[in-house]
Amino acid sequence: MLAKSILIWLSILPLAILNGGLRDNIIAPIIGMEYARPISALTLCLLIFLVSLLFISKLRKGIRKDYIFMDLLWILLTIIFETGMNLSLGNSFEEIIATYNITTGNLWLLVVIFIGIVPYLTAKLKHII
Repeated sequence: MLAKSILIWLSILPLAILNGGLRDNIIAPIIGMEYARPISALTLCLLIFLVSLLFISKLRKGIRKDYIFMDLLWILLTIIFETGMNLSLGNSFEEIIATYNITTGNLWLLVVIFIGIVPYLTAKLKHII
């Protein structure tokens, strides 16, 4: 179950990268980053939900603890990936931490929280827990 869980999470990465590119190169130039960030966050949450809904049934029927562990794993993987990606792009830790400040209109923290509930949520919806 662990390996399949990681594979599902990995399948989200290309969509997240495309979503960010769409935000930066198409949406933000038209409506500004102030509005593009929340739209992008909502779009990413929808994509994550759809991927999870599509693939979560490929996992075995589990117990609640399995899916709570998966929730926490997806949060950890997301934070590690996002931090590594930002550091490789030359962003400072201060800039990375600033993305978690929702008072600036950046909803990244809410996306991370959503990532942390979507495996459990979709498993419940699919009746596998």
